[in-house]
This record gives sequence, structure tokens and C-alpha cells, in this order.
Amino acid sequence: MIIDFFKTAVNLKKVQRQGWVDKLSIKHPESIADHSYSMAIMGMIISDMENYNSEKILKMILLHDLAESEIGDYTPGQIDLKRKNEIENTAFLKILKDLPDSIISQYQNIWKEYRENQSLESQLVHQLDRLEMALQAKTYQDEGHSKEQLESFYESAKKGISNPKLKELFTNIMENK
Repeated sequence: MIIDFFKTAVNLKKVQRQGWVDKLSIKHPESIADHSYSMAIMGMIISDMENYNSEKILKMILLHDLAESEIGDYTPGQIDLKRKNEIENTAFLKILKDLPDSIISQYQNIWKEYRENQSLESQLVHQLDRLEMALQAKTYQDEGHSKEQLESFYESAKKGISNPKLKELFTNIMENK
């Protein structure tokens, strides 16, 4: 039933971004839904500015962490990457099961494209994921968390961003006092 899909999506409001809890001990960190919303705004603007397929990018952003509604937010190194992908794929397919077949197929294709990270859109979404993380880290720094505690987030973002426009934005984030 479609309502189950909606409930799953709504549950993302309750799933905390685990990296902020583990590394900063933040009591009330952003949720996966907060993260996805920020990414969607960023993706909308960048894709419109750079003439990407905005609809595809927005769908990819909204779907990219949906499985975490079922399985939680695994941080890098917490479990083997192959196992994490298996768990996420299983959860994602389970979440989609009650949607109309035409939508299931479309969302599975977008999910697969995101996971393979070969298309321009999927590469942009992966990089927006890093850029949003850097922006959130900067927000936490501005709220009093030390730059040293946040350095691994900044380094991860810096390494993961190659798009010139996103690199420029990352630099602006880092230079903004």
C-alpha cells in the first residue's frame, strides 16, 4: 500500500545522522530527512544552473538514503561495504514493493544509477552529498564544535568533490567565517 511507503519516508525524520553522534556526541543531530531536504535544495539550484536533468537529480537525492529508514545510518567502516550495499539494496526493494510496477521500475533504475555512480547526475548527487555534509559540519563548527573534531568530515568532502562549481562552493563554505 502506498501509505506504507509514505510512512517509511516520514520515518527518516527520526533517523539521526550517525556520524555526528559518533564523532561529535551531538544529542540532537540532523536527521536523514534534514540531510535529504538540504541536498534537494542544493541539487535543485545546481542542476538548474548547470542544465542537468533536475527531475532525475531530485528523485535520486530523495531516494539515495531511503533505505536508512529501515536499517539506520551506517557510518564508513562500521560494516563491510559489500555487506552494507546488500543490506541497503534489500531494504530499498522492500520499501518499494507496494508501489505501482511502473514506479518501482523507475525508482529501481534511479537507485541502480546512483549506486553505480557512472552518470553525470549520479556523480553530481554523490558530490552534493559531500558538499551538504561539509556545510552541516561548518554549521556545527559555528555552533561551537571544534574544527579539529570536524576535520575528517571536511577532508572527506574535499576528496569527494571534483565538480568545479561544487569545489568553488566547498571553498566558499570553508572560507566563510
